Amino acid sequence: GETLHLILLPATGNVAENSPPGTSVHKFSVKLSASLSPVIPGFPQIINSNPLTEAFRVNWLSGTYFEVVTTGMEQLDFETGPNIFDLQIYVKDEVGVTDLQVLTVQVTDVNEPPQFQGNLAEGLYLYIVERANPGFIYQVEAFDPEDTSRNIPLSYFLISPPKSFRMSANGTLFSTTELDFEAGHRSFHLIVEVRDSGGLKASTELQVNIVNLNDEVPRFTSPTRVYTILEELSPGTIVANITAEDPDDEGFPSHLLYSITTVSKYFMINQLTGTIQVAQRIDRDAGELRQNPTISLEVLVKDRPYGGQENRIQITFIVEDVNDNPATCQKFTFSIMVPERTAKGTLLLDLNKFCFDDDSEAPNNRFNFTMPSGVGSGSRFLQDPAGSGKIVLIGDLDYENPSNLAAGNKYTVIIQVQDVAPPYYKNNVYVYILTSPENEFPLIFDRPSYVFDVSERRPARTRVGQVRATDKDLPQSSLVYSISTGGASLQYPNVFWINPKTGELQLVTKVDYETTPIYILRIQATNNEDTSSVTVTVNILEENDEKPICTPNSYFLALPVDLKVGTNIQNFKLTCTDLDSSPRSFRYSIGPGNVNNHFTFSPNAGSNVTRLLLTSRFDYAGGFDKIWDYKLLVYVTDDNLLSDRKKAEALVETGTVTLSIKVIPHPTTIITTTPRPRVTYQVLRKNVYSPSAWYVPFVITLGSILLLGLLVYLVVLLAKAIHRHCPCKTGKNKEPLTKKGETKTAERDVVVETIQMNTIFDGEAIDPVTGETYEFNSKTGARKWKDPLTQMPKWKESSHQGAAPRRVTAREGMGSLRSASRKEDELSGKAWAEDAGLGSRNEGGKLGNPKNRNPAFMNRASPKPHPGK
Repeated sequence: GETLHLILLPATGNVAENSPPGTSVHKFSVKLSASLSPVIPGFPQIINSNPLTEAFRVNWLSGTYFEVVTTGMEQLDFETGPNIFDLQIYVKDEVGVTDLQVLTVQVTDVNEPPQFQGNLAEGLYLYIVERANPGFIYQVEAFDPEDTSRNIPLSYFLISPPKSFRMSANGTLFSTTELDFEAGHRSFHLIVEVRDSGGLKASTELQVNIVNLNDEVPRFTSPTRVYTILEELSPGTIVANITAEDPDDEGFPSHLLYSITTVSKYFMINQLTGTIQVAQRIDRDAGELRQNPTISLEVLVKDRPYGGQENRIQITFIVEDVNDNPATCQKFTFSIMVPERTAKGTLLLDLNKFCFDDDSEAPNNRFNFTMPSGVGSGSRFLQDPAGSGKIVLIGDLDYENPSNLAAGNKYTVIIQVQDVAPPYYKNNVYVYILTSPENEFPLIFDRPSYVFDVSERRPARTRVGQVRATDKDLPQSSLVYSISTGGASLQYPNVFWINPKTGELQLVTKVDYETTPIYILRIQATNNEDTSSVTVTVNILEENDEKPICTPNSYFLALPVDLKVGTNIQNFKLTCTDLDSSPRSFRYSIGPGNVNNHFTFSPNAGSNVTRLLLTSRFDYAGGFDKIWDYKLLVYVTDDNLLSDRKKAEALVETGTVTLSIKVIPHPTTIITTTPRPRVTYQVLRKNVYSPSAWYVPFVITLGSILLLGLLVYLVVLLAKAIHRHCPCKTGKNKEPLTKKGETKTAERDVVVETIQMNTIFDGEAIDPVTGETYEFNSKTGARKWKDPLTQMPKWKESSHQGAAPRRVTAREGMGSLRSASRKEDELSGKAWAEDAGLGSRNEGGKLGNPKNRNPAFMNRASPKPHPGK
């Protein structure tokens, strides 16, 4: 009994359903322990409940007294919720002593009134279309919380019901009459009450709204049908306000839509307000309004864009004329060109032909002209009669008159055209009078003729001279110069060019005194009014500009090495001409090709004909001369005679001649004697072409390439033939190719070759190149080709007498091929076959190898072969 514990717990408490928050359920107290330690703040508290709920809490009353009250966080409903709650109340003091007791709370039943659910509980809005048939409108429903099975009927009725509605006992709302939105009330406020069997009741409100139907035609309310307006109203100006009303629209005209059904470009209507505004300029003075100033419109009003009610009305606008157009002219600026010799009193301009007033009615369409004004025009021009708009000339317009020239021969006349009715519009008319000059004076050159000199050495575009023409007429117009005739040569159609603006004459190309020494031109000047011509003579000054030309220009000469000094070489004569120099002015000189000065010309000056002479002998044996082919470049100048002119100022021209001279050495002859018959072949090399010809190196190069290719091809064939015919074993009677001490190759520069031949052919061989058979003399090496029809497949045995055929090396054979002429082609081919490696047959009929060959044939210096061993 001395410990902390709860007083009046455990216990059972009761609370009515639907109790408000703070309803007391049970009171209890806490007995403190012997230590009198106070209860921790926040205790006692409900730490658990069965079932779980937040509908209760513990409140502190005073001291150690507490009570359990409802929180309102959960609705306590006897019919739908738990009826009994077990609450565990837990208390704890500051020293940690605790106690726990259970409070059982029972929810008691209370008779509740009926209730409306959902939106019906707060009030409901109902809508009924006007002119609907009387009958059912809405079913009202409520429930009794005490009747969970809803088997007990409830009673419904209207509080102060209007005559147009009634309600049945089961809650059905009916209309009793046809409702008209425009004739009666637009809405009705109904109070519905429901009662249960115990007499408890509840009520709700119903707002019945009558839905308006579009069943009435709009009615126009604006009384005006005819409107008078002024022309030239600004676009957007309101000229009429059409109003209408719609009985269906509760008096709000903004719901109506207005439109103009008549096609009209002048007006537009606001479809919401019905105001008619000016759409574009209304001109009373133009178009159909000038004849008929009335405009009729049909206005349509509708209460909805589509499928609604509509009505129409006709309105008329009368347009009145105002003085809105000033007197105007087709143009306000006139430019008149008046000849300078126009007579006084001449009518220059009548403004009445150009000015008018577009206003449709008088006096708005009347106007007049004011007096003319303008600087410098008062003494020259006048309006006659006054105000008539006719301008006449009263002064002088001479273009060359100094006073008129000071005014620039341009005059401005200002005249005002003005309305006679207010607001007196006026416009300025500007008349610009320009004096037209007339051709009173001719176009003339400052000289009756011109003479110009120009050197024939002057280049193109050289200035020759300048011509100038003038005209006293003012204003000065630009002149155009041109060459009408003359100035042509055989080579050029135009030798001269004249600047069309300045008259400066220039050369188009170089001129030649020798061709044309003088030119006569006709130069024309024009200024679009007059044309004048003048003669221009151009003298071509002779200059030394032509080179001497000699015949022949190039030549080939040959002279023996022992030619006598002073001899004219091959009677060569050089003849020269010069178009602009005397024949006595020629001077001849030889360029650097004249090595050791062996050659000279005689005479070397003062004549156009000269000869080439040998001045000194050739010394090749002593080594003084080494050149056999001379190429001389001869210079021919025309400056030999310079009379009355310094040499530094003299013009000199030089021509050239090319001479090719070949020195021919003493001929050499080799005489051989032999008792045997012989055939002598002599091959001479002689270069008869000019090395300066372009085709010579080309032909030499091409021939060398072809010859090199042929040489490679023959070497290949030679190798194949040696491999095919060479025996595997060497013979007994084989000899070395050359004797001891003899060279194996012969010199390539031998010019003359002599071969002794015996007419007896004692052997046969096959050419490895052509495959043909030939006979040969084993001693002399002479060969003869056999007729192909008589060739046999077997070799004839050769005689053992005589020497083997002469052999030459491949190098010597190539030398022979290069030096042989076309007439010796066949023999050269045979010699090549011999050089390709074919020898004499031995006793067995086989080809001999190189050891069997007589080395005497390897030495080309000896024409006689040595006998073999």
